[in-house]
Amino acid sequence: MKDTQIIDLYWARSENAISETATKYGKYCYTIAYNILYNEEDSEECVNDTWLKAWGIMPPQRPNRLAVFLGKITRNLSLDRYRHDAAKKRGSGQVHLALDELTECVPDTNTVEDMIDEMALVELLNNFLGSLNSENRKLFMRRYWYLSSIKEIADDYELSESKVKMSLLRSRNQLKSLLEKEGVCL
Repeated sequence: MKDTQIIDLYWARSENAISETATKYGKYCYTIAYNILYNEEDSEECVNDTWLKAWGIMPPQRPNRLAVFLGKITRNLSLDRYRHDAAKKRGSGQVHLALDELTECVPDTNTVEDMIDEMALVELLNNFLGSLNSENRKLFMRRYWYLSSIKEIADDYELSESKVKMSLLRSRNQLKSLLEKEGVCL
């Protein structure tokens, strides 16, 4: 079923919307959740929560790209779950490692002034991603958006782990240079 048809089901408040969404995007959303949580039950729960949240948001929102819309919901719910669980105990997984790698490049947004500049930062990040070649952009997004491990990325793209690490290091250094050049406080 096409995305527009699925969105129309949400707008019509048809219960088929959730089953069609689960059929088309269940595996995609589960992968996002699992890469963050590394727990099958928690990942499944976040995916189910994604369907519920999508049901509550549509209408009034009508997403342009359903996959991105659902992926963002799943990612945010999973990160919230991760933070909640990490507050209780320190677990393993790629979230902490990937976010630590980016700490040198992305500024802390704890002040009101920094929050105001968030839109400019988003534009800079989008421009940066657009400047990367296709392979480097895919590697960067897999690591820092989907939070895949270095090994998973290397296996999926048939690259050595050292090549993936080096590509990510170079991309982070490029990002850091761009942000410094634009006057973003790190």
